[in-house]
Amino acid sequence: MGYIEKNLIEGESVVYQARLHWILFMKPAIVSLIFASVAGALFYFASDSIDADNTWLMQRIGVALVVVAIIPIVVGAIRRSAREYAVTNKRVVMQTGVVGRKTEEVFLNKIESIGVDQNVAGRMFGYGTVTIRGTGGSFGPFERVSGPLELRRQIQDQIGKSFGVTPPAV
Repeated sequence: MGYIEKNLIEGESVVYQARLHWILFMKPAIVSLIFASVAGALFYFASDSIDADNTWLMQRIGVALVVVAIIPIVVGAIRRSAREYAVTNKRVVMQTGVVGRKTEEVFLNKIESIGVDQNVAGRMFGYGTVTIRGTGGSFGPFERVSGPLELRRQIQDQIGKSFGVTPPAV
């Protein structure tokens, strides 16, 4: 149970939850692959080395590089799990952070417009930035969110339901 489920107000239920897209793992994966490749090369050259001191040193550096290669992936996983986006039947909530926590929320009746920004890669892979503009200013943006058009549709659907308007069938 995440932060949002623990902090629902009376009569409120989560209708839709969005997550960060897996694309955020691309840079960490490339960095990890580079470190792992260098470690693999060091292990290969260590196996061909005649000098025992060089073999020992190359193996230790290779192990250290393998450990360093794991760090970017772990950081990406923590970053992804540290963000929660949810649409409830009463509001839109965003929570970020693991140790320090930052939350933003806006009630559905205060939302004026919802903007979705997707570049070419975002359209191809299904991610984008969602910005909610409310009566008190902008909310978000939800960056690299998976399924930004679906998030917008869910928010608009809940706004329609809260005002008694049924959206047209698609």
